[in-house]
Amino acid sequence: MSDRARGFVPRMETLKINGTEKQFPAGIPRTLTELLGQLNINQATVVAEIDGRIIEQRSFAQTRLSAGQSIELVRFVGGG
Repeated sequence: MSDRARGFVPRMETLKINGTEKQFPAGIPRTLTELLGQLNINQATVVAEIDGRIIEQRSFAQTRLSAGQSIELVRFVGGG
């Protein structure tokens, strides 16, 4: 009998990104760099804030993510 048939429903891990809950069925990305890659966002064009704390770009690859965190991503867009 499968886990689902026994009533077990796997818990999807979530992050709140720009105010919207996003589920990650395979588990949340380990780092901010991985998250940006999954979202197809160039890290050179974004400012990131996690739980109210601004993260420096040079720290994106070392910044670990945990389920339930609130992440704000602000992208720079060129133009005039």
